[in-house]
Amino acid sequence: MNNLSLSIADSKEVAYAYNLILKKGIWLYFILLLFEGALRKWVFPSLSAPLLIVRDPIAIWLIYAAWKRDLIPYSSFLVSMVFTALLSLTTTFLTGHGNMFVALYGARILILHFPLIFIIGEVFTTSDVVKVGKVMLWLSIPMTILIALQFYSPQSAWVNRGVGGDMEGAGFSGAMGYFRPPGTFSFTTGNTMFYAVLAAFIFYFFLERNKINIWLLIFSAISLFIAIPLSISRTLLFQVVIAFFFACMTGIINRKFSGRIVATALLLVIALSLIATTEVFQKSTEVFSTRIESASKFEGGIEGTLLDRYLGGLLGAIEHSTSQNLPFFGYGLGLGTNAGSMMLTGETTFLIAEEEWGRLVGEMGILFGLAVIFIRLGLCVSMTLKAYAKLVLGQPLAWMLLSIGLLIIPQGQWAQPTALGFGVLVGGFIMAAINSNK
Repeated sequence: MNNLSLSIADSKEVAYAYNLILKKGIWLYFILLLFEGALRKWVFPSLSAPLLIVRDPIAIWLIYAAWKRDLIPYSSFLVSMVFTALLSLTTTFLTGHGNMFVALYGARILILHFPLIFIIGEVFTTSDVVKVGKVMLWLSIPMTILIALQFYSPQSAWVNRGVGGDMEGAGFSGAMGYFRPPGTFSFTTGNTMFYAVLAAFIFYFFLERNKINIWLLIFSAISLFIAIPLSISRTLLFQVVIAFFFACMTGIINRKFSGRIVATALLLVIALSLIATTEVFQKSTEVFSTRIESASKFEGGIEGTLLDRYLGGLLGAIEHSTSQNLPFFGYGLGLGTNAGSMMLTGETTFLIAEEEWGRLVGEMGILFGLAVIFIRLGLCVSMTLKAYAKLVLGQPLAWMLLSIGLLIIPQGQWAQPTALGFGVLVGGFIMAAINSNK
């Protein structure tokens, strides 16, 4: 009997040690996501091309290690996605562009990275996700200082150096001669997503203030509000508003959080009134307002940001497939990515569509493309129902992360590696928070 008890204890220790190794792999994936752009711009500019897929070996190892320990949970979403991707990979060679490297680059999105959502959800616990949130709060302060330097510095400055040491700079056109700063990322999209995820964590910690140092939380919230106009990104403003809306919903769904929401709103008003007097905030707000006004003339304001980007993508993808005489099985995996276009034409351009759903239908065809879209939508519906149930029980973490997850999981531009990484991590964190009883 004692031998049996010892063997059980030994097996538990082995399982714990193996889970710890897997967690370190997930943390490495997270760290590389945050600083992959910095490596490509400032540290190893000559290796910018291979560093584009620097997280792929981590993904392969995590899948192998999780499979070896039977830590890949069965999910109809996962099975359907991998099966659809394999079928589309086959048709890519039979009827599509037929380029092996482009096809594999496109297939890795669904075969290598999408499964990590479920592995992270199985390996991580709620406390692990909270630790990630704390790290992001600590990083938000130096990140905001960095994007302020990028905002006020010319594109020729070292701090604005582009990928591969590009002297033209990594900033993207903004307004009044100012450029949208990318932070530590290769492009401004990563900077926007970083602060969007940060907003979800900040509002979560305001709901659960006993889990964070209050001064860190306040300074991080101030950093977020300073970063919004500095980013010159309407998308970020929209995502922060959505995160605040989800936080307000917690007080309606679970009365336990009602008083905390009121206190949070008061603190945010005080913080905004303080930073509104600073010259940095005033100037960046002026630039941001000019950007909103000019974009509204050409893109329809809120309608252009919400309806066209987030609600009209599916209809647009179907319409594009019929009006452009798209092949039934599409043009082939990877063709809609910038890397794929570079390998085939020597130029970085959108050969199919800039929007994610249009790209999927263009690459995979109407059948497989819509299948992938509905798998991602179905996963989000499942997450929403389970996160709501957790919120009713007084656990708001999954619900708050859902505020950004519902934007970047179903329709995030996963052809871009940074967007893919954030979509995978946020999805995994939501799953881990949902599985908080493990």
